[in-house]
Amino acid sequence: MVDPSLPALLEHLPVFWWEVDEPWQVLGRGGGDLTGTGAGQRLPEQTRQEPPAPGHRPPRIDGSTVDAGRLRHEHRARSRTRGPATEAGTHAEAFADLVDLAPAAAFIRDRQGRYLWANHAYAHLYGTVPRQLVGKYIEDFDTPAEAERFRALDQQILARGTPVRHTLGYRRPDGSTGSAVGHRFPVREDARTCVAGIYVDVTDHLHATEQRLEAEDRLRALRDHSGLACALLSANGRVIEASAAAAELLHLGLPDLVGRRAHTLLAPAPDLDLLHRRWGSLIARRTRRVETSAVFVDAEGSLRRARLHLTTVGHSRTRARHVWAVVTQHSVAYEALPPLTAAQIRILSLLAAGSSNGDIASSLQLSRQTVDYHLSRLRHLLGAATRPALVARAYVLGILAPHAWPPRSALETHPLRTA
Repeated sequence: MVDPSLPALLEHLPVFWWEVDEPWQVLGRGGGDLTGTGAGQRLPEQTRQEPPAPGHRPPRIDGSTVDAGRLRHEHRARSRTRGPATEAGTHAEAFADLVDLAPAAAFIRDRQGRYLWANHAYAHLYGTVPRQLVGKYIEDFDTPAEAERFRALDQQILARGTPVRHTLGYRRPDGSTGSAVGHRFPVREDARTCVAGIYVDVTDHLHATEQRLEAEDRLRALRDHSGLACALLSANGRVIEASAAAAELLHLGLPDLVGRRAHTLLAPAPDLDLLHRRWGSLIARRTRRVETSAVFVDAEGSLRRARLHLTTVGHSRTRARHVWAVVTQHSVAYEALPPLTAAQIRILSLLAAGSSNGDIASSLQLSRQTVDYHLSRLRHLLGAATRPALVARAYVLGILAPHAWPPRSALETHPLRTA
């Protein structure tokens, strides 16, 4: 055949193909139907003797009705005739020739619900082949209730004479149910009006859609009822959707938060450049998850140090479409304060561990007077009158890591720290 892939395609289908040259010498034959039978050997010759014509019934060979199509093709100065063939009943030829090997499922039935023709895709829905369908009735393959419904629809189409869009439910060979969507319409066959249908199997599509909707419902419930401050961000950092907890954290109404650019919610901090680099890695798909931190500024101008989990969503290989941002920890709101030095943060860590002023001075190799100065300065900056209050403020402001012992800085770069 002219297309070398076609014989391989038809090999396992119940279709017989053949090809002859102009003198009708057989150049090739094969396929999954009639192969090796006398009918297959004699089909080209009988087709030559009985060329198809309007209203012509397909020939009968060895007791089987054979439907054969012919195409002419000019090839290297020799005309060849070739065609596929399979056992079938009489059918509306233009429609049947168009969809015989199409992936869409198609059939033709008479007024009594008897199959006159079906293509391979339609027969596959019922786990059979076309020749097993032809001559049978709807009830032979569908339940009584479904058969009654299908017959009623056929009669409606015959009475109206116009196409009807329809969803077909069927039972798969493994016992599961399937769905196909398409149209039924009237066709003329041997001077009588019959019903034809063409459908696309949407079972897997519907299943995938149900799974997606279920996942979206679960995610929406988690967003709205977990109490987590979270938001879905676009690749350019715009808030697409957010939880009520996120809006409350930023002292914004939810409609005011959705649509905002995320960078307008961040306060300047020494680790802001690191956050931007990690965001770039997420969007470029170099990583899928990042745990980081940021300092948010709310609508009242107060700051909060927050721990962030960022996760990409979407299946693009080159660029992430969206990122889920979830706040897992955050400090209390505080006003912008003069930055703390590395030495002051270290003093707070030792103070939280129970060290005395003398112990702190020895550990940091500072004079006692210098430690006293720093503690006095810290009490002023953090608004804490006593040593316990100073430690408590260091924790609630996120200066000290809440789950670490011995106490240490929450981050190597903290918004209240200077180099």
